[in-house]
Amino acid sequence: MIRLFFALLSFALLSCGAKGTKETGNMPEIKKQPIASAVPDFNADSAYAYVANQVAFGPRVPNTAAHKACGDYLASELKRFGAKVYQQEAILTAYDGTKLEARNIIGSFDPENSKRVLLFAHWDSRPYSDHDPDPSKHRTPLDGADDGGSGVGALLEIARQIGQKAPGIGIDIIFFDAEDYGTPEFVTDYTPDSWCLGTQFWAKNPHVPNYTAEYGILLDMVGGKNATFFKEQQSLRAAAPIVEMVWSAARDLGYGKYFINAAGGAITDDHQYVISGRNIPSIDIINYDPESKTGFASYWHTQKDNMENIDRETLKAAGQTVLEVIYNR
Repeated sequence: MIRLFFALLSFALLSCGAKGTKETGNMPEIKKQPIASAVPDFNADSAYAYVANQVAFGPRVPNTAAHKACGDYLASELKRFGAKVYQQEAILTAYDGTKLEARNIIGSFDPENSKRVLLFAHWDSRPYSDHDPDPSKHRTPLDGADDGGSGVGALLEIARQIGQKAPGIGIDIIFFDAEDYGTPEFVTDYTPDSWCLGTQFWAKNPHVPNYTAEYGILLDMVGGKNATFFKEQQSLRAAAPIVEMVWSAARDLGYGKYFINAAGGAITDDHQYVISGRNIPSIDIINYDPESKTGFASYWHTQKDNMENIDRETLKAAGQTVLEVIYNR
């Protein structure tokens, strides 16, 4: 996925808490706060299996049989969980002129509810391993277990939970296509807006007219061992309150070692086009490594982006945090 632009200074996390008040016979009546909804338990084994199921199809590169078969699987799973499913098909043009048979897959829960939250990830995998240490592998497609598979796997588990217990708000889960077909490193001329093609198309042609949501959360590379989710810069600029809400929820759940209280880089990713194209404040939960050359894990865009790097605990941290947000925040 994506291209990293820059890293900035860390931000301090500001939070506030409400103190409890005892009620006595001589005290004025205190207005009771709404009771928090019981949050479903995110099943990390289930999410892991959803990632493995995607990888088993092979690289999900547009115009391939594996891509079509996996897309059919994702749509059928969303339908099985009770979502109203839209399949948005389009011919999109890649950086090199290749025509891509792309498909955005949308699952809407409680579609008549005007209060909506958008959860999204990309489901395609990169056609190139252009950061692999072996140059002979640079034009080889990769499994995309973390980059592509993990975000979708986490959202499928969230969809399963929503199907069993509704959160009281409308939820739209979108699996965007053709995110990872951006200009490879071995091409010297960089093509603007060559990433996130499915998201760009949807932003101009939403699945329902005039679609909007209160906010959006992107899950990208949320399955790696010892992943660290810094506060991505475009997210902070466009949706700082949502960033703080999510990171606060993660801290309260005990996932502070994953959700780092510091700013990361500015990343070209699907949320950028949701923000600019639909004016929906959106954030990116993405594994970021400030110590690496690329800003990402060592296996990013290499042949080693496989199931060996997928960790149930990381999936749990990301998935349970999102469930906490949509049910209680």
